[in-house]
Amino acid sequence: MRMKNIESGDQAARLKRLYGDVRDIYLSDARPWVVGYSGGKDSTTALQIIWTAISALPPEKRTKTIFVISSDTLVETPVVSNYIDVSLKRIAEAAVEQSMPVITRKVVPDVDRSFWVNLIGRGYPAPSRRFRWCTERLKIEPANDFIRSRVAEFGEIIMVLGVRRQESATRAQVMSLHRIEGSRLLKHSSLLNAYVYAPIAEFSTDEVWSYLLQNASPWGNDNRDLVAMYRNAASGECPLVVDTSTPSCGNSRFGCWVCTVVERDKAMEAMIDSGEEWLTPLLEFRDKLSETQDPKRKLEFREFRRRAGGVTFIKGTDRVMPGPYTMDFRRKLLRELLETQRQVAREAPAGEAPILIHEAELQEIRRLWRTERGDWEDSVPRIVRETLGRDPDFKEPDWINEDAVAFTAEDGELLEMICSDNDVPPELVMRLLDIERASHGLKRRHAVHTRIEEAFKLEWRDYETVVAERRNALGVAWNGLAREAEVDEELELPFDGEELAR
Repeated sequence: MRMKNIESGDQAARLKRLYGDVRDIYLSDARPWVVGYSGGKDSTTALQIIWTAISALPPEKRTKTIFVISSDTLVETPVVSNYIDVSLKRIAEAAVEQSMPVITRKVVPDVDRSFWVNLIGRGYPAPSRRFRWCTERLKIEPANDFIRSRVAEFGEIIMVLGVRRQESATRAQVMSLHRIEGSRLLKHSSLLNAYVYAPIAEFSTDEVWSYLLQNASPWGNDNRDLVAMYRNAASGECPLVVDTSTPSCGNSRFGCWVCTVVERDKAMEAMIDSGEEWLTPLLEFRDKLSETQDPKRKLEFREFRRRAGGVTFIKGTDRVMPGPYTMDFRRKLLRELLETQRQVAREAPAGEAPILIHEAELQEIRRLWRTERGDWEDSVPRIVRETLGRDPDFKEPDWINEDAVAFTAEDGELLEMICSDNDVPPELVMRLLDIERASHGLKRRHAVHTRIEEAFKLEWRDYETVVAERRNALGVAWNGLAREAEVDEELELPFDGEELAR
């Protein structure tokens, strides 16, 4: 790769001016800085420039805190995740040794917003280009929550981001739109009292790599390792995302290992070809998720009812707009995920085996299945025992309290038999019993009647009955009923209005 030498001639003078600008902005006020660090080339360059400039100040002038935050979606590609963990540890240690006012933080999504809780717990379909529900929950919200907490503490903050105009025309347009006249800062696109400083805004890709290879990492990383990682992953990175204008991770190489926004995970394939064969089970699991996006096969994996309980048809047709993954498929996904975790743990290099799903996520999935889906058989702990050979490490009070009032698998089998004899949907009766159970012991039960009424308003009929009614409504002359149109149903209507509105 041909690179410009940014240390020579005018470029060296330009870099000297940049260091001066960093120090001027740092010393101009008391607003703390929050540096977005993704571990990729751009964010590493930005942080290294900030570090080098501030370290030239006398220790007594390094009074303003610099937070270095990294966003962990909990489904990051393990090789990249390990690299970031090691880097953050080195940054924190170097900050102490060099008397730098740097504090590192890793931000993660809340448990109830995590990828697996949404996909397996609530049944959200694998993300696609037209229904990318993951970015906001996994990246934007955790980073913005941290920024808001610092704004609440200090009044205003400055975000330092490794964004460049040459990334894309859209990025250049957004940066120009939020420019502050007479200032080197930009307005943040969505967060009040947050400003953006982009020290490498005018850098080209060649200049970024040239800087990294000509300047040693202040915290002890070897930037050649970063070059090698890019080569192994066919280049690209997943930036810290703090608003919807930030380039999507879907088209980058260092994204989540479960990403189904792209047709093929070329980064993972390249890493495996480069010697990381232990990642193969992750790629195979990701490809299985991708298969569920085939328009012709969606109803193999997903319910015909929406999460809110109704049925929606694509306008003018009898084609049902699929809802969440079925409970049977969710159980299958959980089992295969845990089996993948066990297989990767056996094959990964020492110390690199990732935790694919955390205990807190398993517990939240269990809660959702039991409270929303009437999972009387209590599938989660059973699946954990059968795949991992151990009991899940759930919090004991929740475990005991839930079991004390829960129905059992035997109760479910008996109910199925009685409902079958009386031609009554067992799911409806389960819902009614769960409503009653949830209100047991309450002194005021006026809300119970409302919830029961709402339950009866949901669609409890089977698929064939609902579709037949739709066909009758369309008229006998309609002849396009069975066509397999290549339609992405999520384009027509939000998957779950109540969830998306949170």
